[in-house]
Amino acid sequence: MSSVIPFVLVAASLSSAAVFASEPIQPIPPIKEINLAQVELGKKLYFDPRLSKSGFISCNSCHNLSMGGTDNLKTSIGHKWQQGPINSPTVLNSSMNLAQFWDGRAKDLKEQAGGPIANPGEMAFTHGLAIDVLTSIPAYVTEFKQVFGSEKVNIDMVTQAIAEFEKTLVTPNSRFDQWLLGDKDAITATELAGYTLFKESGCVACHNGPAVGGSSFQKMGVVEPYKTSNSAVGLSAVTGKDADRFVFKVPTLRNVEMTYPYFHDGEGANLTEAVDIMGRLQLGKNYTEKENASIVAFLKTLTGDQPSFLMPILPASTAMTPPPKPFD
Repeated sequence: MSSVIPFVLVAASLSSAAVFASEPIQPIPPIKEINLAQVELGKKLYFDPRLSKSGFISCNSCHNLSMGGTDNLKTSIGHKWQQGPINSPTVLNSSMNLAQFWDGRAKDLKEQAGGPIANPGEMAFTHGLAIDVLTSIPAYVTEFKQVFGSEKVNIDMVTQAIAEFEKTLVTPNSRFDQWLLGDKDAITATELAGYTLFKESGCVACHNGPAVGGSSFQKMGVVEPYKTSNSAVGLSAVTGKDADRFVFKVPTLRNVEMTYPYFHDGEGANLTEAVDIMGRLQLGKNYTEKENASIVAFLKTLTGDQPSFLMPILPASTAMTPPPKPFD
């Protein structure tokens, strides 16, 4: 049985259901259709640094589950201490995204999971070598056979298991969810005023639904151009269309107080700065200090229950080889 702690979303009454049905943001729904055996295997793989060339970088290195599913760096650090080109988006609630990565180049979590392993600037391995490592560890071979019913391990199984684990990384029961479900004392008057302003300003045009984002691509810098030295061009890297330059996947605002710094380049140092920039560049709004503070207060109500589970004990390697040098 999985050690991931499941949650049960309490069924809303008819009256509370009517409340959130009329709102642009909805509570996070219960997890559905989870393969618990794959989840357990995927959890081990998510935390296993042996999927990297150096033996020191795991999925959790850049998507740290104790840090809101990010690394809290402007751009992530990869193999041989390379500074990556883009901010690490949160893995929490990522199953609700319409696509993965800022530029949407992966259609789902499974496709995304294979990218960093083979990226020379991230984990810097190859899929073939990663499989060689896993098949050299008897306990992994046994578990893969139990989970997938095959003697042979392949990268498709690896990414499927990691994706299945990531599907469990949802954060329900935020104070705002409680408010949506009918508890009018779950948020303060200031927080409610911030949400009202958030709606009236038009923020909900992009930040809506259960994930409060993640469901569309939008241009960064609509009213005013966004100035950055970051080389990421966004969706145009996928489509090849010049019109898609600086168009990025809208990030989720769930747990946003934990996932600083902000934007694809990490140049938004804190929520106050991020709200100011988004107001001016996307909406043409110059928020007063009080207005800004109320929106920030609302955003902090979106922090939900963080994933809770027993840390996996990684299968021991039987190889009689010296440990790798850091980032060799």
